[in-house]
Amino acid sequence: MKNLLDDKYFMREALKEAKKAYEIGEVPVGAIIVIKNNIIARAHNLTQTLNDVTAHAEMQAITSASNYLNGKYLIGCSLYITLEPCVMCAGAIFWSQLDRIIYGASDLKRGYSLHGDLLHPKTKVFRGEFEKESIDLLQSFFKIKRK
Repeated sequence: MKNLLDDKYFMREALKEAKKAYEIGEVPVGAIIVIKNNIIARAHNLTQTLNDVTAHAEMQAITSASNYLNGKYLIGCSLYITLEPCVMCAGAIFWSQLDRIIYGASDLKRGYSLHGDLLHPKTKVFRGEFEKESIDLLQSFFKIKRK
């Protein structure tokens, strides 16, 4: 029997979070953190809502997952995010020691990969899962904002 809880399933969940951000006027980025096929954190951007430049989806998810696990390290966890993390979030991912990050769209202006390898050496990275859907949501958001 095929495991229905795969990377595609979890990226769809991250996209649901991005849509929540979109609906409240936040840049539509969503994140979830998974351990042993269980979602332990869900988050989306809240920088406008909280008036906090650090309230990126990844940061919110890392904090939530750390609280859930009652520890600062997220060893054994995977982060699913709709947009490539920025340098700030890459630093948090490094320190939290996530096993894997899976992201949809590359961030060609502010993505961490523009600055070299900033992640923990043991963190595996997978790119492009639901890339089109992630890009479409971001483009739709900015098209409305720029009117």
